[in-house]
Amino acid sequence: MVLTGPVIRRRLAICMAVFLMLFSALSARLFALQILRAEELQRRAQNQWTSESVIAPTRGMITDRNGRVLAQSATAYTASVSPRQVTDARRLAQLLAPVLDMEASVIEKKASDTSKGGVTLKRQLSRERAQQLKAMKAEYARAGSDALKGLYLEEESKRYYPMGQFAAQLIGLTTIDGVGQSGLEQSLDRYLSGREGHILKEIDGKGRALGNAESTYVPAVDGGCVSLTLDASLQAFAEQAAREALTVNNAKAVRLLVMDPNTGEILAMVSKPDFDLNDPPRNDVQTLTALMRNRVITDAYEPGSTFKTLTSAAALDAGLVTPAEGFYCSGSVVVDGGRIKCWGRPHGAETFAQALQNSCNPVFVEMGLRLGTERFYKYLDAFGIGKRTGVDIPGEAGGIVIAEKNVKRVDLARIGFGQSVAVTPIQLLTAACAVINGGNLMKPYIVREITDANGNVIERGTPEVVSHPISKATSDTMRVLLENVVTVGGGKNAYLPGYHVGGKTGTAQVYVNGVVSSATHIGSFWGFAPANAPKIAMILIVDEADVPVDFGSVTAAPFARDFLEKALNYLNVAPDTDEPPLAEVEVPDVTGLSVEDAAEVIEGAGFSYVLDGAGAVVVSQLPAAGAMANQGALMMLYVEGSQVESASARVPDVTGMTVLEANKLIRSLGLEMSIEGSGLAVSQSPKPDETVNPSSLVTVRFERPG
Repeated sequence: MVLTGPVIRRRLAICMAVFLMLFSALSARLFALQILRAEELQRRAQNQWTSESVIAPTRGMITDRNGRVLAQSATAYTASVSPRQVTDARRLAQLLAPVLDMEASVIEKKASDTSKGGVTLKRQLSRERAQQLKAMKAEYARAGSDALKGLYLEEESKRYYPMGQFAAQLIGLTTIDGVGQSGLEQSLDRYLSGREGHILKEIDGKGRALGNAESTYVPAVDGGCVSLTLDASLQAFAEQAAREALTVNNAKAVRLLVMDPNTGEILAMVSKPDFDLNDPPRNDVQTLTALMRNRVITDAYEPGSTFKTLTSAAALDAGLVTPAEGFYCSGSVVVDGGRIKCWGRPHGAETFAQALQNSCNPVFVEMGLRLGTERFYKYLDAFGIGKRTGVDIPGEAGGIVIAEKNVKRVDLARIGFGQSVAVTPIQLLTAACAVINGGNLMKPYIVREITDANGNVIERGTPEVVSHPISKATSDTMRVLLENVVTVGGGKNAYLPGYHVGGKTGTAQVYVNGVVSSATHIGSFWGFAPANAPKIAMILIVDEADVPVDFGSVTAAPFARDFLEKALNYLNVAPDTDEPPLAEVEVPDVTGLSVEDAAEVIEGAGFSYVLDGAGAVVVSQLPAAGAMANQGALMMLYVEGSQVESASARVPDVTGMTVLEANKLIRSLGLEMSIEGSGLAVSQSPKPDETVNPSSLVTVRFERPG
């Protein structure tokens, strides 16, 4: 068949069109590969013929003030496989599963994925486990078996805490990758972590390094070292005291904080329950989160009577009271129609110094009212109450104070003895230190010094005065008053023979579902020594002790004493007196006696007491009869029954009398007195000459002249 011109031209056109389409498709493909996907393909190619190994820097150490290591990096190992070199994934998995404590199916799946040059099996292996794997690999190689071919072990860093549980919440944790997760490990991560390095080398198709290939090496920069103000020895004493307080009191939690009152340096910090930093419960996130919470700085609570330290200092500093001024405690006081009770039986006539020793609520109600809103809040602000201390520890809370514009008279009264206000332990101890260090509110701090890997100082902590809430003269007076609290007052259980120890106990309320619980309390003690020249201050808080008597004098003070004894010996503070220890005497048996008779027996034996229950007859006691206890110790009397009726009494006229004069007259007639205000009596209820039953309450209103 003869092809004509038109046919030839048509076929040529078709061929040219086909070639043009092929050329266009090829050009488009080349454009996509060489231009659009060039960077991606180059990276994939590089990944195939090169291997990049990250050089992890050594994380910096955390030490105490004396260089004792609290956190450091130790060597660990990572087990990995190169799937392209593995000859029998199933056999390899069966051999490795028991050593790595992994499912064989998981290992087999990873070792079979030949799309990857290397796969991590398990990290953070111990040296012993790594040596076991190396020995296995060598043994199979000597036998001519390639069952473990493709298995590799690489060194990596693992965080190690030589002291275990020490200051667990303060120091904190790192993740498995060595990144700060909580505590100082997290807040100081930028100083501790350092900077990664890397090695880039060429490999063949099976992931083996090429002999004559070039490699790139960028060295790692190790992390710096953080030196804390913490003292490991004092921390050990604090850990022991807190652990014993937790166990003996069967408590929900215990917190203990130790500071240098003159500088604000934190010397020890404990929050129990806690955990071993080397073995945290990572598989239980809820539990771990709760245990990592540093409740010394995060949790605010109503401090109770320990707060009377600040109220006392403010009232003395303002010139509103003197240590020798007389008061009378009838057991309660009425403020704005509400009755505020004292913590135990009425204290009767007492000076202000004795009121602090007795921890008398009505007297401190009056101190709050005498100070008034503006002046009291000025002192609270100067003491740092209601705001963060600024400590260099993450997570600090600021406490709770009623806004000044909203505070009522009854609120002032309650704040005076430690209610209607919430503080964190570090906030309260920082303020208390200002009371006894000459009147300087110091900013607490934990970081003593930070150096880089070459030892160059990056940062250094220094003492910082925040405010001057009280005068030096007031501070000198408060040290004497607080020492008397321990020597002859409610803090006797913290008494330490041969040393001048000052402090104050406290028993605070616990709210359950928004309601004050009568069954549980927070017992606490804050103290310092030596009282004439303080070198150490501490606060110990026992949360919800499950014991018959959960006052701070019982649950906290004895353990604070044990800590202070060890701490003062460690600090080379020698006893400066030959004062003998408090004598131990036998506890008398007062069960079955009336409260009046029991009180006479107990006080005659040198003990003090509080009542539990309502009634006139003692049905049980603690400590038990016949036990030996320090003279001056506190006894708990459980009472039941009713008073015996007697003749009626006539209410006397006490108008114009002082508190002491009015009380003497009223009590001489078998009546009780409730005090409102201070100064001279201006009114009373019931009115004079009214006939009432014996033991009835006469409420007397006092006002200051002028």
